[in-house]
Amino acid sequence: MFDRIQAWFIHIASQIVTMPLYWAAPMMILLAIADSSLLSLPEVNDIITVTRIAHNPNEVFYFPLFPAIGSVIGCLILYRIARQGRNFITKRFQPHLLEQVERLYNRWGLLALAIPALLPPPLPFKVFVAMAGALGYPLKRFVATIMIARTIRYYFWGIAAYFMREEVLKALEWLKSHFGEVLIGALSLVALIIIIRWVLLFNRSRALKNKTAASFTD
Repeated sequence: MFDRIQAWFIHIASQIVTMPLYWAAPMMILLAIADSSLLSLPEVNDIITVTRIAHNPNEVFYFPLFPAIGSVIGCLILYRIARQGRNFITKRFQPHLLEQVERLYNRWGLLALAIPALLPPPLPFKVFVAMAGALGYPLKRFVATIMIARTIRYYFWGIAAYFMREEVLKALEWLKSHFGEVLIGALSLVALIIIIRWVLLFNRSRALKNKTAASFTD
């Protein structure tokens, strides 16, 4: 079910670039809500913002606000779900990752949320949002942190697209004509990352078993 919903949102994302603003704005907010809550649409908001402003440079003053607002609402949904208890996040995220994020929160506070909100993937973000809810961080500070960080992020991409409009349009044209090669390359990279991760986890598991076995023989 989630795969179908995700495919539907990706289809919408391809339409937002050419929609009239009165449709594009609410659809951009909806897409950002979905991406920041329960779905995963990596960098779609950034790509749409860059592409939209490259085609409509006059929108640089206000269009980045739409993904920022949507992201805040989506994060708030995830925050509220995690606020009900840690069962949700323990099922969704790996325990060692949760432990690392909790240590970062204990050391840096909401700054540990602001930095992932500013930076694009592969830095994880949702786990920081969920952990903020589970730890009960103040709601007003949480919302303000997300809004400021996301606004800075999307305005950065918007301004970059405004001043590098020709380069962005050329890159998009190249991507359109080489989409097959780019897709194969991206899928190959994902497969390679999965294989490397599996090998590392396998070696770690085997080393742990050997260590446990050695401790029993001693």
